[in-house]
Amino acid sequence: MSKRNFLLAKGERLAKDIVVKGGGQPKEPPYTFAEARDRLKPMLANVARRLDSLPAAACPDDSAVASVTLNPEYIAKSYFPSDLLHSVGLTSVGSRPKRVKPAKRSRGREPEETLTTEMFLMGTRAAFRDWSEDIGQWRPTHAGASQLPTIETVTAPAPSEKLIHVERADEDKAVFEVVLHTGEQRGEDFFVPKFKEYCESLGLAPPLQRRFYAGGLCFLELEVPRDRIEDVAAFSLVRAIRPMPALRMLRPPIRTAGVSKDIAILPTAKPVDPKLRSVIFDGGLPKGHPLTKWATPVDAPGVGPANDELLRHGVGVTSAFLFGHLRANKDAPRPFGPVHHYRVIDTVPGQNPYELYEVLDRIESVLTTSKYDFVNLSLGPELPIDDDEVHAWTAVLDEHFSNGESLAAVAVGNGGEGDVAIAANRVQVPADCVNALAVGAADTPGAGWARASYSSVGPGRSPGLIKPDLVAFGGSTPRPFLVLSHDNAPRLEPTGGTSFSAPSVIRMGTGVRAHFGDRLNPLALRALLIHCVEAADIPHAEIGWGRLAADLEDIVVCPDDTIRVVYQGIVSASKYIRAPIPVPDIPFKGMVTVKATLCYATKVDPHHPGNYTRAGLDVYFRPNEDVFRDDDAEHASTKSFFGKSRPRMAEGELRHDSWKWENCQHAENRYRGRSLNAPVFDIHYNARAEGHNDSRSQKLKYALVVSVTAKRVPDLYDRVVRRYRTQLEALRPVIEIPVRVDTDDTEGSP
Repeated sequence: MSKRNFLLAKGERLAKDIVVKGGGQPKEPPYTFAEARDRLKPMLANVARRLDSLPAAACPDDSAVASVTLNPEYIAKSYFPSDLLHSVGLTSVGSRPKRVKPAKRSRGREPEETLTTEMFLMGTRAAFRDWSEDIGQWRPTHAGASQLPTIETVTAPAPSEKLIHVERADEDKAVFEVVLHTGEQRGEDFFVPKFKEYCESLGLAPPLQRRFYAGGLCFLELEVPRDRIEDVAAFSLVRAIRPMPALRMLRPPIRTAGVSKDIAILPTAKPVDPKLRSVIFDGGLPKGHPLTKWATPVDAPGVGPANDELLRHGVGVTSAFLFGHLRANKDAPRPFGPVHHYRVIDTVPGQNPYELYEVLDRIESVLTTSKYDFVNLSLGPELPIDDDEVHAWTAVLDEHFSNGESLAAVAVGNGGEGDVAIAANRVQVPADCVNALAVGAADTPGAGWARASYSSVGPGRSPGLIKPDLVAFGGSTPRPFLVLSHDNAPRLEPTGGTSFSAPSVIRMGTGVRAHFGDRLNPLALRALLIHCVEAADIPHAEIGWGRLAADLEDIVVCPDDTIRVVYQGIVSASKYIRAPIPVPDIPFKGMVTVKATLCYATKVDPHHPGNYTRAGLDVYFRPNEDVFRDDDAEHASTKSFFGKSRPRMAEGELRHDSWKWENCQHAENRYRGRSLNAPVFDIHYNARAEGHNDSRSQKLKYALVVSVTAKRVPDLYDRVVRRYRTQLEALRPVIEIPVRVDTDDTEGSP
């Protein structure tokens, strides 16, 4: 067999801690203290009046919520007005992005509409009343007074402002999702019972039995007449109310001719790695189906009788996970690992108004009690994502995946042909999870590919702007995705949808793990899958970073003129680490391509959508250790690296610091070889919690993949391996990787 240059690992051995001195100029406020005080006084008086007008039952223990909109110049975590809030007895319980045109900007600049943060503040009505009455006597020396200029407006949200698309409710009496400002302990002990009492005072009798907590939010399902929903929204702790969406219809978005006459040629061998732990949540598998040789069907707790249409979908998803896209008259590949298939759906979507929370409850119970390395979700709400509010599905799942111990894939949905004017074509919940891969569909497995027209598009929420993360072949009318039929005869069935592209991505991740063992953690697998995508001149909003690599070798084997190095490291909050890029022992000639992908898992704050991720990494590329911007500079000059790959957004579309909070960054740039001299990435860890600084000592796991290609250094791989032989390790597979086969399946196309 010819020589194979396997992926290089242990890049973290090259990394070291460094010190980078920071500093900045004093902030010039847009308002003087007197201006800020005089502007806010009438606003606070109005807030106090509106809160005092609420019935006592709507303000349990006299608690109420108002909102403060920050001046756009004060949205960074370091400007959080903690001293001001403490001095008036208020607590921040959430926030969301908001567009605003401030009355003034600092240094005499012309005001313009831009993105800022609206904060929700909780306190007693007495506290708001006292602030309103006292502010007129405040002086610059008053506690928290210096932070008054950070505030642009103060308001008390009207009940109607809390309603989201309520006009879309289909019936006069419908099921709604109610979001309350409360965490679990206080919610269970006090606020949820008080909300139930308030609803009963309106003549409603809600059971409120099924609810989810995530961050500082409580998600409840509530059946109520539509004409009473505004009365419910008057409860002061209500953040939002929206109609409960249905689950996505688990039907192919493309028309096919049904089951073909071609027989599937299934393998007889056991999985490559029988110890892999993978799970699919879907419509189930029929008893005695051929797939049960590798897939274990499990009924989730509380699920009802099986449904034939849902079983068909479950079989297709499982087939895609085990074999990928099957080919007519050709042997199916050996599965990389076994899988547990949990049946979590029992009725056709749309027939049960409570199905959404029932299904999420089943999924959460499994994830809470069982550990899986790989997770696939090809279902979710029939609901495009919303920039202002995080849905329960996203919040709950992101919290589960925030430890970085699972590689999860979520199908982005098949709404890509929806109405653009109302963003109905946007990726669907929970594909906005930042701790999971959002997977769209490509229309062909071969050359000349594009986004499948049905595949939902981005952008995602910020953070999490690049959604989908990537696409994989999902089928199209001229080129269906072939899966195993759901009857017991091993026949092929043409189909299509993001439901099948998502498990295809997870399958590739299990392939790397099966052949290389646990030396690559789920974060590194995620980074590798994105790093090795096939790029195309197609907008990020359609395909994310690109199309899934066609073959396992494309990920784990390097050409002679290329190195690919994986770093699996840890960085401490507020610290810097320096990650050198391995280079040969001779100067580069010609042009050199450097590609890098950085991924990390992060805790999330669902009650702060605009400040959703708790961790952020600033990355500085220093290409030449001998080039300094200033004579007295401590570190070499930086050049933009990841910034060159970011989609261009209109002015004001993003906060100025948004990109540092994206937990997946990827870029590829070309440089003159002579400009690269001991190049490094310096990585700085920013920590925040609920939108402000988090000073607690903590560590963050990250995965960095770096590739260097130099066509004029034909033995680059061997030179780097020799130079770093005591530090880097070539990842030898524990199980031999089959020689690459022709992936062009035109002759087997249906």
